[in-house]
Amino acid sequence: MTQPSVILVTASYDHTIRFWEAKSGRCYRTIQYPESQVNRLEITPDKRYLAAAGNPHIRLFDVNSSSPQPVMSYDSHTNNVMAVGFQCDGNWMYSGSEDGTVKIWDLRAPGCQREYESRAAVNTVVLHPNQTELISGDQNGNIRVWDLTANSCSCELVPEVDTAVRSLTVMWDGSLVVAANNRGTCYVWRLLRGTQTMTNFEPLHKLQAHDGYILKCLLSPEFCEPNRYLATASSDCTVKIWNVDGFTLEKTLVGHQRWVWDCVFSVDGAYLITASSDATARLWSVSTGEDIKVYQGHHKATVCCALHDGAEPSPC
Repeated sequence: MTQPSVILVTASYDHTIRFWEAKSGRCYRTIQYPESQVNRLEITPDKRYLAAAGNPHIRLFDVNSSSPQPVMSYDSHTNNVMAVGFQCDGNWMYSGSEDGTVKIWDLRAPGCQREYESRAAVNTVVLHPNQTELISGDQNGNIRVWDLTANSCSCELVPEVDTAVRSLTVMWDGSLVVAANNRGTCYVWRLLRGTQTMTNFEPLHKLQAHDGYILKCLLSPEFCEPNRYLATASSDCTVKIWNVDGFTLEKTLVGHQRWVWDCVFSVDGAYLITASSDATARLWSVSTGEDIKVYQGHHKATVCCALHDGAEPSPC
């Protein structure tokens, strides 16, 4: 198979993973995933592999193959894997699970290399752009920074007691972190470098973004500059685009009929892909707020999406 320049993938409660031609909306590959739902999808920086986080496994699929079989399976979690991502040069993968752990996996070796105990179901994990800290959010409302150099938890904060942190996102330059919770609130902090390697959180803003749950929050990528946006996807069926300068509402994306579970920016921040319980994914123009394309083919809720439309990965 020739590799498409834009890789767009969705997964659904119908136990399939679908690859789409972004412009035409045609589904050109379907992988059956019978053993569990897929909670999260992530594409490796080199565009070669797709990670599918299920219950309790993570499977790695070859993007450029038509084979339905995974090329690797990562198996030491004991419950739903809710978060998965890759270090910038693709050597290792991180994950977070409802089993209460954050794990690191060397893609070139079998088994889990490191494990951190969060003591509550982990909903979200992001890698700081410095590539040396993971930030996790859990069901009890805890946010923890895991210092990979010191191999320990270097920081812990609770923005709202007993309110689950659903999603975390870090600005590409490491300047901001946003946490979204089950009450429709986004907490925004500046990230300051301390005298040690530890990241310090300075409260910047509290944004009441939605009346329902926020299921995903996402800051815009580097090539979106000088514009800086925050996207929030919600159970109220909308996605909102906020200007990070003052956190004013830029656009409300209206069109999905049910919960919006996931969203991902294009590499230049001009477009947003969303995944919804209405069984569709949509492509939106961030500047106009209009939907350009609807991806139809799943038979049940579409709960996660992944997009890689960039060039080769930038060096770490």
